[in-house]
Amino acid sequence: MRLVPTRQALQLTGLSAPTLREWTSRRALIPADVPPRSQGSSAQFSWQTILLLRIADTLRERFHLELQAHRSLFSSLRRGLRGKSFIALWDKALVLHGRDEWTIIDAGAEPLMQDGILILLNAHLGILSEGFALPKPPGVAGQFDLFPATPVGEPAKPTAPLVVRMAAERRRRSA
Repeated sequence: MRLVPTRQALQLTGLSAPTLREWTSRRALIPADVPPRSQGSSAQFSWQTILLLRIADTLRERFHLELQAHRSLFSSLRRGLRGKSFIALWDKALVLHGRDEWTIIDAGAEPLMQDGILILLNAHLGILSEGFALPKPPGVAGQFDLFPATPVGEPAKPTAPLVVRMAAERRRRSA
C-alpha cells in the first residue's frame, strides 16, 4: 500500500494544515494511517484515508454537516473502503443513509428508495489517481492498460501542479 506524507495529503484534500491536523490528530475523526513518530515528523496517508478526508470536506462545505456527530460513519466507511478496489469505485456514488449506514451504488443507478446524501466519487478518484499514480478506468470494458500512456520523446509531467491548481480552485469556490 502506497502512503503519502502530510504535505501531499494537504494538496490532495485541499484542506488547510490546521484543519488536517484537527481532523486526524486532535479530534481523530479520520486518523492518519501512520501517525507522526515524533514532533516535526510527517504522518502518512493511504488513498482510502485521503478519499475519506475529501468526503468529510464535502459534507462540511456543501452540506454543512457537523462532522463530530458522524464519527462512527467515518469509522464504518474506513473499514468498508479497506476491502474495495480503487478501479471498482469508478462510476460509483456513495450514499449516506444515517448514523453509520452507507452504500456504494452505480452513479447512474435508479433513483434511491430511501433518503440519503449522494456523493459522486469520480471527481475525488480523479484527483487521487493523479496524486497516487493509480489507474484510471479502462477505455474498453474489461480491458486494462498494460502500461500508462506517455508521449514518446517527452518526459512525464509531474502531477503536483494539477493537484495544487485543483485545490486552489476548490478553496476559491468555497470562499
